[in-house]
Amino acid sequence: MQLSADIRKKVILFQQTEITEYHIYKRLAQRIKSQENARILDQIAEDELRHYNGWKEYTKEEVQPRWFFVWFYYTIGMLYGFTFGVKLMEMGEKTAQKNYAAVAAFIPEAVKYQNEEDGHEHQLIEMLDEELLQYAGSVVLGLNDALVELTGALAGLTLALQDVKLIALSGLITGNAASMSMAASEYLSTRSEKTNKHPVRAAIYTGIAYIITVTLLVLPYLLFENYYLDLGIALTTAVIIIAIFNYYISVAKGESFKERFLEMAGLSLSVATFSFIIGYFIRIWLKIEV
Repeated sequence: MQLSADIRKKVILFQQTEITEYHIYKRLAQRIKSQENARILDQIAEDELRHYNGWKEYTKEEVQPRWFFVWFYYTIGMLYGFTFGVKLMEMGEKTAQKNYAAVAAFIPEAVKYQNEEDGHEHQLIEMLDEELLQYAGSVVLGLNDALVELTGALAGLTLALQDVKLIALSGLITGNAASMSMAASEYLSTRSEKTNKHPVRAAIYTGIAYIITVTLLVLPYLLFENYYLDLGIALTTAVIIIAIFNYYISVAKGESFKERFLEMAGLSLSVATFSFIIGYFIRIWLKIEV
């Protein structure tokens, strides 16, 4: 079949997308320890290669993958989890799939390929089972508590103490004590639940998420002398952490980013504002002069 220049251009783009994703899935499958996850990714890779060869029947042309995207998504998958990498890649190809309808009138297989992309592959992706996502709830617990408690504590301490070293000292002591307490609570909670999660791992994820958050929030007080500036940086950091983590969860687990982000950010900033006011009145009540 002789394709018009416009249709041929679209088909070659499909070919390039399919062969690029084939290499991404193949590389991820080779690095995953879980045999079941590796099998799923390998099956998706073979589907992509079959689609590529199907398009090639019409273009009669070999197309090279976009190696930058191969290594980009492969690196993302290795650093942030293969589920996140795969789903981020799937989100990126939605725009390209809009051209399928235009091609379907000339190439009947286009409908079949699109259905497989929308259905079969997505079902396979949902079967992926990754430890990091199993313990996402523990990470959420650590982040939520650290952000709410520390933003509130730092806001109150900033106005009450007005000394960056004392604020940093109090924040670090409070944060580290709270991180161990939260880790212990998560251990006991997970142990009492009927779940596949290991209590010790759940506690570690919670504790690490808490400690990292505490460190990032207190860090400005160790770097700058202006405590109001430090508080502003700490609150900004809290919002950035919330945005990054909720974007990760929204992609990896298919949940709403906006709803989760606004809820967490609103809660953290509200507690910080309330604590800032309380710190002011406590300072007046105790007649603390700096």
